[in-house]
Amino acid sequence: MSFSVEITLPARALPPTTAGTDSAVGDRGVGGSVVGVDVGVKHLAVLSTGEMIENPKHARKHAKRLRRLGRRASRQVGPDRSSGQKPSRRWLRTQEQIRAVHTRIADARRDHLHKLTTRLVRDFDTVVVEDLNIAAMTRSGGVYKRGLNRALHDAGLAEIRRQLLYKTEWTGTGLHVADRWYPSSKTCSNCQVVKAKLPLNVRVFTCDACGFRADRDHNAAVNLTALAAGDGGASSASCGRDVKDARQKPTIRPAARRADGTAAGTPPGGERDRGNPATHAECTRRHSA
Repeated sequence: MSFSVEITLPARALPPTTAGTDSAVGDRGVGGSVVGVDVGVKHLAVLSTGEMIENPKHARKHAKRLRRLGRRASRQVGPDRSSGQKPSRRWLRTQEQIRAVHTRIADARRDHLHKLTTRLVRDFDTVVVEDLNIAAMTRSGGVYKRGLNRALHDAGLAEIRRQLLYKTEWTGTGLHVADRWYPSSKTCSNCQVVKAKLPLNVRVFTCDACGFRADRDHNAAVNLTALAAGDGGASSASCGRDVKDARQKPTIRPAARRADGTAAGTPPGGERDRGNPATHAECTRRHSA
């Protein structure tokens, strides 16, 4: 004897869709709108509109658990190549938990950056960022910059640039990259006077010429916006460049054609022709002269 149960569920209501609307682009902001984005560690991004996006610091949130798992793994029996010792099951289980935490951190960071970059290319027509060399910024300093280097890697600043690069192509949004040496933080967004020095610990920009005061990151973002608006997003050797126009295919130089009977990279009558009797006779005549 067999029984069968039939369950009928009500149809799930779907959200209304609009025909002919690209979900990736969505509704843009004001036509021709330009936004400058200053990325950093204290704030993940500061927009020229005044919006400050906090840095989630995903790695710091899980640092305590990672330290606890690391101490647990150090007390367990791990692999030893010199003696051929195999790791214990508890050690393998702890390593799996450590990998799971790192995966959770990477997923949360990637998701947060995707939401940020998608909103930028959706709401604005042109996005202006700086050409930061994150690898060089974290290469020097040693133990004195260990905390800052860790924070730079945790923020994923290079990932923001990478995502903007292909998302602007998808949506048709302009991407302007300011020159690496453009002093966006030292320049006054009110009178354009450049300060000689602005230490990193000074968070408020104060202009010595006009007395203008503003958050240093917001001041930099406004300068980035003015930079793109001033040259229309075109290429500029001293200020910035349009990424789409800056891409060039690598120059492929064809191999030089060689004369018949000579080896590649050897000129006619060179060292490779010493086996030729005519060449040997010519060399003998020159030495005897």
